[in-house]
Amino acid sequence: MPKSFIPAGYTPLLNLYDTQRAISLLKRLFEDNLAVALHLKRVSAPLFVEANTGLNDDLNGVERPVSFDIPAAHGDAQVVHSLAKWKRLALKRYQFSVGEGLYTDMNAIRRDEEPDNLHSVYVDQWDWEKIIAPRDRDEAHLKETVQAIVQAIISTQSTLRAVFPKLTALSGVSPEVSFVTAQELEDKWPDLSPKERENAWLRDHPTTFLMGIGAALKSGKPHDGRAPDYDDWSLNGDILLWNQVLGCAFEISSMGIRVSPESLDKQLTIAGCDERRALPFHKALLAGELPLTMGGGIGQSRLSMFLLGKAHIGEVQASVWDPDTVAACAAAGVILL
Repeated sequence: MPKSFIPAGYTPLLNLYDTQRAISLLKRLFEDNLAVALHLKRVSAPLFVEANTGLNDDLNGVERPVSFDIPAAHGDAQVVHSLAKWKRLALKRYQFSVGEGLYTDMNAIRRDEEPDNLHSVYVDQWDWEKIIAPRDRDEAHLKETVQAIVQAIISTQSTLRAVFPKLTALSGVSPEVSFVTAQELEDKWPDLSPKERENAWLRDHPTTFLMGIGAALKSGKPHDGRAPDYDDWSLNGDILLWNQVLGCAFEISSMGIRVSPESLDKQLTIAGCDERRALPFHKALLAGELPLTMGGGIGQSRLSMFLLGKAHIGEVQASVWDPDTVAACAAAGVILL
């Protein structure tokens, strides 16, 4: 989906005011549902971090963070891309125990994002992280957590529909989660692109957890990019839903069991990022000084867009858009916030 488009015949189910009311209710509901499901406590989080700490997420390694100097601190700061690493350090600093976790609002600026129906340079997520025992660093625990998140989404959807009956026109989120690996999709459709494989699978499996993202597949290419220093590439994945309005696979969450000292050591070398070993965060992790964790990010605007049946992410968040997007939405009568 390289550019924004409005599907033929699209009409928002909720007007502008009800959309704002629904977004507010959705966020309160889902936060509570997620916190109960995963045993999380809400904390405050930074908008920016010091550039020399290694705490910022470099995503695919090519995105440029928004940086600025802070004269009083004698250094530079970067607006976060995500809080994947900060959360793990926070769990140690705040003295959380095994089985406990945190969640927070994560607001980011991704200046190099290509805006379209699903992407914006402004990113808003619920970032969550929890401490796990060594025995839980396995696929079974990962799948169990995915099921809990899906149930939190379904519970949120149920209440939203009771308050806003027009939303019942949308297909509901299926509680039956299909678990499939990126390699299995490549084996099944070797001639399709990764996104085309997702679309082909999601048509028949509308709630899917796609596993194994970041490592090279048999083709020599990864399904998608994933930084080497937070997810264990063999124990991660994306929660995907079939988007009825846009007719495509729709990523709601990226998540996974985080790297151990051993898997970090391996993945840094594979990714050609050995220079990160000298950064404070990486040194602590390699030395075994940070707890074993799992975590992820769940898109606030993505979930709002999906549960409210919106065709464009600009209908549920305020951002800056290119002239083509503004013109396409105006021509279709779609209001961008």
